[in-house]
This record gives sequence, structure tokens and C-alpha cells, in this order.
Amino acid sequence: MIRRYGDTPKNGHHYKHRPGVYAILPRNGQLLLTYQGAPHCEIQLPGGGIDPGESPLQALHREVFEETGWRIANPRRLGIFRRFVYMPEYGINAEKVCHIYIARPARPIGPPTELDHIALWLDPREAINEIGAGDAAFLAKLLD
Repeated sequence: MIRRYGDTPKNGHHYKHRPGVYAILPRNGQLLLTYQGAPHCEIQLPGGGIDPGESPLQALHREVFEETGWRIANPRRLGIFRRFVYMPEYGINAEKVCHIYIARPARPIGPPTELDHIALWLDPREAINEIGAGDAAFLAKLLD
């Protein structure tokens, strides 16, 4: 059974299955995150949806680069959780199946290529209070 975080699915809503990958990226005592502006305006683990025909690792490398401008190395899968959300950018209700990895930020290439994203560094303990509950649970477990 996959642990669920966040809202309970609403009766009568159809939820589209949306697998995604997200990265915990520690370096020099800090964590590389992304700030997403519209439509969410929140701090997140870099990551996103796995495109058709794409492997989870291909998606992880692509998404981290798009949202932070960094290349990563040595990704290792930590686990999985799910959440039910409305995704305004796509106009859908989604059952997000979130695969969480830890990786090493290897080198910056340039600014994020994804619109409305800004790369930022935070102390991992501070990040726990800023990111979503499922992501924060995985980060907290790493810090224990």
C-alpha cells in the first residue's frame, strides 16, 4: 500500500493517474529547491511528471535541470507516496504518484528553463517547513 499525504479524494471526481519524480538535493549543508511562481507560488522539491516513453531516471534528470538549471549525479530512489490534487495548469484532478530520489547536485549549467521557477538553497530543517507534507516526510526521515 502506498502512503497518502494531503487531501482525501473527493467523491464524484475523476482523478487522472500522474506519475512523477522528485529529488532531494543536498550539498554543503544546504538543499537545492525550486520556487514555483504561478499558479502555485510555493517552494518545492525539484521534479515533475514522467512523460510517455520516458523512464523515471530520464524524467528526474530533465525535471531537475528544467526547474533548477543544475545537472545531478548518483540518483538513488528512496520511496513513493501519493496525493490527490487539482492541477490548475492542466485543468485536471490528479492522483499524483510521487517517486522520491536523493541525488547530488553536480554542477550548475544556467538558470532554470521552466517558466516561473527559481532555484534556491535552504537549510534542510527550514525546508521541511516549506515543502509539501509527503516531500517533507522523506526529508525528515533522512535527517533523523
